[in-house]
Amino acid sequence: MANIKRYTDKLTELQEIGNYRILRNSVPQSMLNLSSNDYLGLNNNSQLYQEFLQENISKKYRFSSASSRLLTGNSAEYTELEKCISTLYKKESCLIYNSGYHANCGILPALAGANDLILADKLVHASIIDGLKLGSAKWERFRHLDYAHLEKLLELYSDSYENIFIVTESIFSMDGDIADLPKLVEIKKKYNAFLYVDEAHALGVRGNTGLGLVEENNCIADCDFIVGTFGKAIASVGAFVVCQNIFKEFLINHSRTLIFTTALPPINLAWTNFIMQRLASFNNKRIQLQQVSSEFAALLQVESQSHIIPYIIGENIDAIATSETLQKHGFYVLPIRYPTVAKGTARLRFSLQADYVISQIEPIMQILKN
Repeated sequence: MANIKRYTDKLTELQEIGNYRILRNSVPQSMLNLSSNDYLGLNNNSQLYQEFLQENISKKYRFSSASSRLLTGNSAEYTELEKCISTLYKKESCLIYNSGYHANCGILPALAGANDLILADKLVHASIIDGLKLGSAKWERFRHLDYAHLEKLLELYSDSYENIFIVTESIFSMDGDIADLPKLVEIKKKYNAFLYVDEAHALGVRGNTGLGLVEENNCIADCDFIVGTFGKAIASVGAFVVCQNIFKEFLINHSRTLIFTTALPPINLAWTNFIMQRLASFNNKRIQLQQVSSEFAALLQVESQSHIIPYIIGENIDAIATSETLQKHGFYVLPIRYPTVAKGTARLRFSLQADYVISQIEPIMQILKN
């Protein structure tokens, strides 16, 4: 029999340092969920759900595609959704992926070759890092939000590579801080680079019509690749990239996470299309979310630029204990620990929702003080 001791030893080690992960059941309805990415509260919106059923009850959408898109899984719902999104962004093309992870692991390895360079913000999501590792391009990370450092790298490398890709998130998932997109556009133009922006945590909640920080900063046209996910504020599943048509065609032919996976079910695509067409109408929710986020950050006495509010604890074990205490009082917030964040910066990551009011979460302050 194969030796499994090293697996049990590693799990024991993870338990001892407070890094052991488990799969949790759904959050009890009696608890206030402060760890969800359902930023607009659409996932539990029964009115929207009923409207969707009433509009589509006769269409009998299938619950599985049963094939990859390149075989028989490319349903009409894909075409409708991609057209909807490219129209919203006023971009030539849109390509749907099964998740944000599929998108970030599949786009850059396909587009960036051995003669190319990728320069990514130090704190981009793990899915982007995995994508960098899968590709043949050389890659480096510039210091977080340090665009002087980015320019130094560009000055050093700009004549050595065929193409350079600058990669960033718009709202960073662990600290809720935001990229300076106008500055990045300025830099990408100066050095004739491509700009890749992951809007996972901004889609739906920022911009006049919910298209994210690229809309808020009026730089959609200057971003070469805009990636968004449906599994957060949009309350669905999947992801997309908007770009020039030549890149969409190239990805269809080279992106392995698109080619070699079963397509999304038509019913999910139809629901996503239903939400995306109504995205502009949720502006009141966006305003409410920004307001409650600002009020809560002020109570915590932390700086926050978005609806993601980090409360730094320090050590993994302390963060776990604080989380458990809050859960006992009805607040479902989970600890974020090393290696997801740097050692000594374990934290509670509060993800707020538009339907919350400050009076619901004010009691957290007294619990934290105690």
